[in-house]
Amino acid sequence: MVKPTFLVSACLVGANTRYDGENSLDPDIIELVQTGIAIPVCPEQLGGLETPRAPSEIVGGSGHEVLAGVCRVINKAGQDVTGNFIKGAEETLKLAEAWQTVGAILKARSPSCGIAQIYDGTFQGKLTNGPGVTAALLMEAGFILLDENTWRKYKCNHGQA
Repeated sequence: MVKPTFLVSACLVGANTRYDGENSLDPDIIELVQTGIAIPVCPEQLGGLETPRAPSEIVGGSGHEVLAGVCRVINKAGQDVTGNFIKGAEETLKLAEAWQTVGAILKARSPSCGIAQIYDGTFQGKLTNGPGVTAALLMEAGFILLDENTWRKYKCNHGQA
């Protein structure tokens, strides 16, 4: 049996876990799950949010600031869903540690999974630099983080994922 190397955002492998009930299927990434290299997870569902759900954005910072308690995750309906995002991040970290993965391939720009940029909290499609909540927690724990745009370069340089 192949030891899983990465967690991967479930939406990237065809699971309809995005806020809108859709997915972001990447046929190359689904192969990682099919070969046992990756395990799909959805931090927002692990945090207790339903699918579909109102879109959420981090207001006033990034995932690091959410974890530090200085900013919040709010959905478009105005509800504070910070607790769900933190719980989902913690559950994802537990899975990464339990499976002894080296990292995660996460959905770009997501308030949970974005690794370099996220939407800025205005719900106007504007991006800001910084990670989502789950990405920040995994980053702080020392895991390698990639997204659907960067994992191929990692694969070429490391021969895995």
